[in-house]
Amino acid sequence: MKETIHTENAPEAVGAYSQATTDGEIMFTAGQIPLTPDGELLDDEDIATQAEQSLDNLSAIVEEAGASMDDVLKTTVFLADIDDFEAMNDTYASYFDDEPPARSAVQAGALPKGVGVEIEAVVSLE
Repeated sequence: MKETIHTENAPEAVGAYSQATTDGEIMFTAGQIPLTPDGELLDDEDIATQAEQSLDNLSAIVEEAGASMDDVLKTTVFLADIDDFEAMNDTYASYFDDEPPARSAVQAGALPKGVGVEIEAVVSLE
């Protein structure tokens, strides 16, 4: 049965979606952008700072579900500009141990609120 996950340590959903949903075994997160839990949009910051906030948001949701970043199975990283990949990747690598999750990284045509990065994840809760 589906359960929604919500934490005040990540930005509120700003549309008809949940921060994450789970069936108790696998959790799917919504894409996290560089928006602080207080609502400050970091769209004018460099890509490393934007990636850090997006991953902090993701981590808060993962922790709310009782998991850790070590339980992340797969991420998808959407970049406004694929040339930002290296800077994003340097920040991204600091959130995962020596066995990082599978990942796709793509350049998107446009991201919400004009940000440079959005990151979503699939997480094991077992």
